[in-house]
Amino acid sequence: MSWKERLVAAIGGAAVALAIPLVQKYEGTVLRTYRDPVGIITACTGHIGPELRDGQTFTRQQCEEMLYKDLAKHADALSCVRVPLTDGQRAAFLSFAFNVGDAAFCGSTLVRKANAGDIDGACAELSRWVYASGKQLPGLVKRRAAERQLCEAGLA
Repeated sequence: MSWKERLVAAIGGAAVALAIPLVQKYEGTVLRTYRDPVGIITACTGHIGPELRDGQTFTRQQCEEMLYKDLAKHADALSCVRVPLTDGQRAAFLSFAFNVGDAAFCGSTLVRKANAGDIDGACAELSRWVYASGKQLPGLVKRRAAERQLCEAGLA
């Protein structure tokens, strides 16, 4: 089974269709290694890992495969949320977990609120996560606004 198929199996096709363009828009795709705003060696569409070194280059196909693999791994973090979620909420929370990491996601007030049945409050928590290394980043402000909009879509 491909990583894309694993991702679809984990969160559903509709959520994948929402999550992929969201992550691609806010991560961007660079076909080489680069330093992110806080200095972490990154490649492709927000991929990080110990195998990355300065000066590496990648094909679009390699980057796409890395993205599906990374998202499939982060989809496991959604199991921290024990209440039913809409496709938009799954996509928003996957984008968020991909960006902040599974431990930060699972330990967040967002997850605690969701599990307490306060989905409105959980979606609102996204707007608090706009800092990296103590600095508010305009890109994170925009990303969290998009995630929150997707999360709140369909709420009464």
